[in-house]
Amino acid sequence: MSRLTARFDALRAIGRKALVPFVTAGDPSLQATVPVLHALAQAGADAIELGVPFSDPMAEGPTIQRSSERALARGAGLSYVLDCVRAFREDDQATPLVLMGYLNPIEIRGYARFAAEAGAAGVDGLLLVDLPPEEAGECRAALAAHGIALILLASPTTTEARLRTLCADAHGYLYYVSFAGVTGADRLDVDAASQRLHQLRSMSAAPVLAGFGIKDAASAAAMARAADGVIVGSALVAALTEAVDPGDAARRAAAFLLPLRAALDA
Repeated sequence: MSRLTARFDALRAIGRKALVPFVTAGDPSLQATVPVLHALAQAGADAIELGVPFSDPMAEGPTIQRSSERALARGAGLSYVLDCVRAFREDDQATPLVLMGYLNPIEIRGYARFAAEAGAAGVDGLLLVDLPPEEAGECRAALAAHGIALILLASPTTTEARLRTLCADAHGYLYYVSFAGVTGADRLDVDAASQRLHQLRSMSAAPVLAGFGIKDAASAAAMARAADGVIVGSALVAALTEAVDPGDAARRAAAFLLPLRAALDA
């Protein structure tokens, strides 16, 4: 059984909502990534999305775009990201890690090679914003051979027919983009998102997590009522920006996440 499946099965058994933070690998520094991952796990993250820095992150708002630019300037490429996963796994074999990014770096490496290296490092899932599910067969097969789930995205503009396909093909979890736009935008409509989340949960065997627009304990708790869990990214990335060293980054990560964990568990 994969780490993702085991974790979500355990959460479902106790009626707990999943909390999944996102951070960009290599930001606020190359040395901070692994300490931040550990701090998030210890603060109550049920899984962690680790952003693979990319030069044209089209789905991201300014906060994550800038973090990706800073990380690339420091040399945080795909090999660095996999090194971080390996280092994290030395002390944490339980917390699921999902890489989130864009297709180009994966295609350059080759699906088979990437899947083998990622599986050996300890990656549990991969979310590629710009890989249409209709064109994902080769990538999905390569990942599946190494126990890695291809995480799919649904949005408010997804057609009903496409939703049925996504729900049928979802593994690990289904990421619901709460509004049409980029990460970090401040226009979350909880009522509208909740209607679609209820629909998706009735259709999908995989857990349905809500992301985009979740920035604090209140918004996390509000969205979690209709979802199996929530994903928080831009607000956490912003909270890490001014960290002065890896230890400070880890403390900031924990301080940010703990109130969200408490709100979801209340």
